[in-house]
Amino acid sequence: MKILGSEITPYSTYLNRRKFIKGTFATALATTISSNVFANHQASPDIYNKFLGENDTINSYEEITTYNNFYEFGTHKKHPSLNSGNFNPNPWSIKLEGLINNPQTIDLEKLLSKVTVEDRVYRLRCVEAWSMVIPWQGFQLSELIKIADPLSSAKYIQFVTVLRPEEMPGQQKRTIIWPYREGLRMDEAMNSLTILATGLYGHKMPNQNGAPIRLVVPWKYGFKSIKSIVAIRFLNEQPETSWETLAPWEYGFYANVNPSVDHPRWSQSTERRIGEFKRRETLMFNGYEEEVAHLYKDLDMTKFY
Repeated sequence: MKILGSEITPYSTYLNRRKFIKGTFATALATTISSNVFANHQASPDIYNKFLGENDTINSYEEITTYNNFYEFGTHKKHPSLNSGNFNPNPWSIKLEGLINNPQTIDLEKLLSKVTVEDRVYRLRCVEAWSMVIPWQGFQLSELIKIADPLSSAKYIQFVTVLRPEEMPGQQKRTIIWPYREGLRMDEAMNSLTILATGLYGHKMPNQNGAPIRLVVPWKYGFKSIKSIVAIRFLNEQPETSWETLAPWEYGFYANVNPSVDHPRWSQSTERRIGEFKRRETLMFNGYEEEVAHLYKDLDMTKFY
């Protein structure tokens, strides 16, 4: 695939991104699961500056928690914050099943005692051409995969959202086929950027953002980062995903951020950062090209979008 000049990362941006990645992985603030993990979200965003490049600013807690895509609570960006108050994420468990040596239903609190939760600051880019920068707390998905101990035949992972129409009013409508499903290739799931997030801004994950646990895949469009996960399945074939099933001409399985491949109804070459007026140029792989481009070196990203 031909790379446009506009897609080549400027050297200054490259240096800042290396600073960002170094801050995230070399000196990320590892935490333990205690009351201190979920500090008051009113704390100054300045504590996250060490994770940022010069062109990124953390979005506010209010922006992150009131402008959401979470169709289980409604299709408008305000619906999740308005309609998620009756959702109860406690207690919570996740079923691990499929091609694994250790199938089980694992309690979330037990899982959190086995993994290392740390701060990550990631950009979130949505297919509607808007974006945010969010301070997540989470752990690498690879840690959970190791607990499941997949067979060599497991090439893909499918994730499933909880089905509770009595608590999630959006599920009472036939917007999509419920429950919501998403999937990754195994190498994508094992990448160190891929996390399961349990909080943001030092606060337990809000209902409208995917409580109590959600996927975050920062180089893909936001709809890949499935929320309120109750099942993880290990498969030998590419799984069905919700948006690809509903509208395959618009939403592909991979959903990698690619500014040169437009959505049929709008351009993906620029984006609107929430809280900013001027639009930004969209970065290839959402700015994580150096970390993930090797995963797709043999993939036609105009065909497998």
